[in-house]
Amino acid sequence: MASSYYTNTLHVNFESVLAMDDPGMVSMFQALMASGLEEFLGFPAVIYEAALVDLFENASVRDCVVVSTVHGVTVEISKQLFAETFELPLEGLSELSEIPKDLVFDARSIVSLSGEPVSMSGKKKEMNFEYRILCDIMAKTISVKAGSFNAITMEKFLMLTEIVCGVRINWTSILFNILKKMVTPGSKQAKGYAVQISLLLENVPNLELGESSEFPS
Repeated sequence: MASSYYTNTLHVNFESVLAMDDPGMVSMFQALMASGLEEFLGFPAVIYEAALVDLFENASVRDCVVVSTVHGVTVEISKQLFAETFELPLEGLSELSEIPKDLVFDARSIVSLSGEPVSMSGKKKEMNFEYRILCDIMAKTISVKAGSFNAITMEKFLMLTEIVCGVRINWTSILFNILKKMVTPGSKQAKGYAVQISLLLENVPNLELGESSEFPS
């Protein structure tokens, strides 16, 4: 069922969260916007469930382009289209492993609830609340990983470090590579980006998408 593609997804209403009476939370979401992820995480959320099922069932990667058929119409999603649609950064580090270790160490203290550097094999409860939410956004909506969301993993923490420390990341490359893994046979990458793919499908000529549903609040 298509709902499995967005069961854990978190969608951000930036207008609402920036109006919160919580300086720490507002600061975190402002940093998220500054990273270049505002459009990817925050545009109006509509989902075309039948079209999503069709896309994932028929999708493959050809010459670095995600190709599929939806309701009999050919759909092609290139890296350039992906970047332009969500106004994603094209410059910066293209591998999270390239983030300087000293910044990772700084972030371990910045996000800490106790003031002591959080353990890289610990739990989210070691973090201030706003960074637990950020960790969830990175895990559920960006990297789209299955499994426990309470544990701190290196991948989630590197993404969190990028936001907290303002590291320039080529989000186009990172997110598009995740999308390609979603449609690669045998890949362990969970399927997601349901809201984002739905927006891309809205712009495909002559494609009748059928009924849509609003993303759950």
